Amino acid sequence: MPQKSMAIGIDIGGTNLRAARISGTGEILKRLSEKSAPDPELVLGRIADMVRLLDTTEVATIGVGVPGRVDTRRGAVLSGGYVNLASVALARRLEDMAGKPVILDNDCNMALAAEMALGAGQGHDNIAMFTIGTGIGGAVVQNRRIMRGRATAGQLGHITVDVNGELCACGRRGCVETTSSGTALGRHIARAGFGPDVSVDQLFARDAAVDVKARGILEAWARPLRAAIDTTVAMFDPDLVLLGGGLGLAAHRALGHAPALAPWYQCPVEPARLGDDAGVIGAGLQALSAPASISLSDQPGRARRAVLVNGIPASGKSTVSRGIADRMGWPLLALDTVKNPFLEVLGGADREFNRTLGRASYQAIWSVVGDAPAGSTFIVDAWFGFQPRQVLEDHLRKAGVEHTVEIWCHAPGEVLAERYGGRLGQRLPGHPGAAYIPELIELAKRAEPLRRGPLFDVDTTRPTDFDAIIAWLKARFQT
Repeated sequence: MPQKSMAIGIDIGGTNLRAARISGTGEILKRLSEKSAPDPELVLGRIADMVRLLDTTEVATIGVGVPGRVDTRRGAVLSGGYVNLASVALARRLEDMAGKPVILDNDCNMALAAEMALGAGQGHDNIAMFTIGTGIGGAVVQNRRIMRGRATAGQLGHITVDVNGELCACGRRGCVETTSSGTALGRHIARAGFGPDVSVDQLFARDAAVDVKARGILEAWARPLRAAIDTTVAMFDPDLVLLGGGLGLAAHRALGHAPALAPWYQCPVEPARLGDDAGVIGAGLQALSAPASISLSDQPGRARRAVLVNGIPASGKSTVSRGIADRMGWPLLALDTVKNPFLEVLGGADREFNRTLGRASYQAIWSVVGDAPAGSTFIVDAWFGFQPRQVLEDHLRKAGVEHTVEIWCHAPGEVLAERYGGRLGQRLPGHPGAAYIPELIELAKRAEPLRRGPLFDVDTTRPTDFDAIIAWLKARFQT
């Protein structure tokens, strides 16, 4: 059995999403990247795809660096800027999908952790770091510990450098992010009359050729950053200030046009060494070093939970669902239980109406879940493949369900056909009749579990081992 000594590190940026499989020593073993997007659901989907491609049996945990304010203890994104993931239960949903603990932190905290372990921060106990990219991130370490305050200390990109300046994503004006980020550099370039294709390297080349406009751009970009650095030094008195991110090296070079003026507030300012790799390395190392108690699976009661008992018709999922409900005392919501009273009252219906009623019943189930107190656990009995996957994801999000496990019930098509045929006389009008049996047999050949998170497989041709199921559920939900 291989030792689980690896992690997946994820760095979410305003321009790129990066992910890598990281060894216990911080070595990048495999890396992937995707374009970022303002849509949080799209970002989550792309991250999930990269995790699936990077995951192996040796991967023990996942670390995610997120731009914005993050409460690491709760595993929650409180607010963001260019990519705002506060509306999605990022850690919980990723943990459900991968079945492994997920550690969430601010992206600059992750990058600084990497620089301290392997980069320019080695040997220093007190460091402040700015990451210059689409926005500006910040992190502060004192006595080799990341400063967190109540939860989100270190937001250096929101140091005010001009009270009458540009409006920032945080709602205030004149944050250094609005003057000295990559986005701000683009504005400086445009205001000087240059085209959008002018790069920062071209600006330095023009500056060396005594181009006044280029020098003006670099000064406008660097001076507010110098002011923010001086303020940071005055507040924290670090050994070192690091400039990281995609534009960290360029920002360090541009500071040559904005030297520190006050001798009281000076300390060495250096470019970070790990470049764009710092975020994924730090995320991986932080995940590997985090105590297991940080895993969201070990924090019951934070959000609603659902046991998805999944299987096609006649797969035995109703028997399994009732057995779990009887033993755990959790409420059971079954699709047919919601739908059948309507069929009784409304009378006979064709198959299309039955499907419409099924979709409405499905929505009703998640409405009930969404109205339940936080921390509730439900058993939901349905064939989850009868609608597109995104429908389920939307219902889970709206209902506030952040943790799911799946019980997959199955049997050979011939067994299902015999079961289904034997119950035809018990089914209400509106359910498919004997003509559905050949379709059911074919469905059994291609049906698959959701694999949305932790999965327990139940072959219903055998006696159901409820003791094993309950032990598995208790381990997942820490009950």
